[in-house]
Amino acid sequence: MSLPKTMKAVEIAQPGGPEVLRIAERPVPAMKPGEVLVKVAAAGVNRPDVEQRRGNYPPPPGASDIPGLEIAGTVVACGEGAGAWREGDAVTALVAGGGYAEYCTAPAEQCLPVPKGLSMAEAATLPETFFTVWHNVFDRVKLKSGEIFLVHGGSSGIGTTAIQLAKAFGAKVYTTAGTAEKCEACLKLGADRAINYKTEDFAAIIKEETGGKGVNVILDMVAASYLKQNISSLATEGRIAMIALLGGREATIDLGQFLRKRITLTGSALRPRSIAEKGAIAKSLLQNVWPLIEAGKVKPVMDSILPLADAAKAHARMESSVHIGKIALVV
Repeated sequence: MSLPKTMKAVEIAQPGGPEVLRIAERPVPAMKPGEVLVKVAAAGVNRPDVEQRRGNYPPPPGASDIPGLEIAGTVVACGEGAGAWREGDAVTALVAGGGYAEYCTAPAEQCLPVPKGLSMAEAATLPETFFTVWHNVFDRVKLKSGEIFLVHGGSSGIGTTAIQLAKAFGAKVYTTAGTAEKCEACLKLGADRAINYKTEDFAAIIKEETGGKGVNVILDMVAASYLKQNISSLATEGRIAMIALLGGREATIDLGQFLRKRITLTGSALRPRSIAEKGAIAKSLLQNVWPLIEAGKVKPVMDSILPLADAAKAHARMESSVHIGKIALVV
């Protein structure tokens, strides 16, 4: 098909608040070997986009400076070595940047078919959270059926995904959230107990609820300010998967508890990972999670869907932390 030479995209005029996001005219990106070109229908909005806009999270070498780490749309061209993808395929893809635009290139290995029954906006909000939760909770710290799981920020995109996947694979789920409304939303998704961290001590509640045994796995994006309580909340052989540093990057802890409880602490960032590594996660998701989505057992929780031109409003909503679930931009 004939493709335009330019496209509309959201660019970051300079580091700053949501107001620095603006619509601009950009060249349609050129494909590299192993990539497909996607006509974007929708893009997910995520915390890393906010940090990039603030100037705290620069794109990796070779990645687009346009924000946006996940998209859904239609393949309009295939580069050499793009595998089985063909023009016209409906895909959702994890990308290293460039999602807030009319067109975006994506490594073929990081593309997945749009699950049956989902809109493009819903599909666009899958990759960043599902890749992150699956890899960290199930690949790295290996949550098992019958174990007890705690995820912080249960009403976030990561949290709503983690609650559903942990329940689908047989875990008992605890979560923290900051309002009664958010706690109720977590319970409706399947959490066994939602703890309001502004009015309750989650470590004390976990201790009481588990008879002093603690939880087996914690998915944490808070980091430093929660580390002491997280360690206190863990059972023997407990595991923490740390994926962000919202509560700071430096903490003082009692390492004796690590020894006594035989604790495992892992850290992981998705964006810098190789295409091959992300491709392996995509294959695992297609096999293990996509059937659950298509069966309606797991679904993206949508907070709001806004036009691409309202990217600044989307960022302002995310920074306010009033949202429950995912925010999408439609092209």
